[in-house]
Amino acid sequence: MKKRLVASLLMLTMSIGLLAGCGGNKEEASEESEGGKITIDVVAAQYGNNTKDWWAGFVEDFNKEYTDYELKVDVVSWNDIYTEVSTRIKNDQAPDILNIDVFADYQADGLLLPAQDYVSEETYAKFYESFLDQSVVDDTVWAVPDLASARALYYNKDILEAAGVEVPATWDELKAACEAIKAYDDSIYPWGIDMTTDEGQAAFAYYTWNNGGGFVDEEGNWTLNSDENVEAVEYAIDLVNSGYTNTDPANETRYDLQDMFGAGQIAMVIAPNSLPTYVADGGYEVNYEVAPIPTNSGESVSAGVMDRFMCFDNGYSDEKIEAIKTFFDYFYDDARYSDWVLMEGFLPATKAGGEAVAAADESMAAWVEIVGSSKFYPTAKAEWADVKQGVIEVEQNALLGGNVKELLDALQADIAGE
Repeated sequence: MKKRLVASLLMLTMSIGLLAGCGGNKEEASEESEGGKITIDVVAAQYGNNTKDWWAGFVEDFNKEYTDYELKVDVVSWNDIYTEVSTRIKNDQAPDILNIDVFADYQADGLLLPAQDYVSEETYAKFYESFLDQSVVDDTVWAVPDLASARALYYNKDILEAAGVEVPATWDELKAACEAIKAYDDSIYPWGIDMTTDEGQAAFAYYTWNNGGGFVDEEGNWTLNSDENVEAVEYAIDLVNSGYTNTDPANETRYDLQDMFGAGQIAMVIAPNSLPTYVADGGYEVNYEVAPIPTNSGESVSAGVMDRFMCFDNGYSDEKIEAIKTFFDYFYDDARYSDWVLMEGFLPATKAGGEAVAAADESMAAWVEIVGSSKFYPTAKAEWADVKQGVIEVEQNALLGGNVKELLDALQADIAGE
């Protein structure tokens, strides 16, 4: 793939530079700040309205407690973080720690350290094993879980009752419900779709998994252009073309949809378990309930999403590794980590965090069970970053009138190297 080839060439260039003596100052610069403290450079994803403030408080508390270290956290939006990280790697300025969803491309290019090199045994033992399994390549865990979410159908009870429709469980029922809602009030979007660079891969998962398709087969082979996937994407595009959805799915992100849902402008939307927190923080009042995602295959499949922390291999001293371990011990402290998860309404990746979240909010206990039975993206495969971008491009080109089968055939050939 082009992306991995560029990254590989970049790594070769970096290696040649190090052999020539060009990289010696970088290690020193990454180790110490001007005050002689050991710096810890983190790039973190922005999850919602509270993320930056939470990290600001975390940095302040950490630096007060550990005066020999200087923690710096750069919080970046999901729309920008991939470009930000790629640019930093290209400029030989990879962060020490990265909080993001993907890891396999970085691992395949030899940029990461194994997780057990930078996480203490005590902290490592806290994670759910099923979550750690999502970051295994060659029998090695390369990233640790940050948090998780699961997706379900949220629906506005008042709108559905007024339109005289039941909560749809199948694709046929969904289309009928959309038609009835549109007839009831043409100003309301019956259904929300996000095919942006933020969540387009999630839309692909919702429809393909619930049509018996998906990204890979049981052996882990890419099956992007399967008949089930073609039918699923065509179904989603038809919802848009029929006027049943928000008008600009290629640009209206999940946050836009959540705002519309909170304001009563969208009747139904697939969203994460954090939606209630987002709606409440936005000052919205909406009478909603949660239901399984409508399916065309007989059994509803929820999408589980897990994000990660990973550590770049920047040639650290033993002292720097200890500083990074201290960061993770501090972050995954049971009370502090539970506060982080509850802050945006996500699901925990640690056993103690799961117990704390369930105890703090009874409604979250069911979600902890849901995420355990969800399907996850095949993020451990090195091609995942390209697949993720590829399915989004397929959706966006299909929105412009492109042929879904031809687009998926081309993507499959590209990913499989055919």
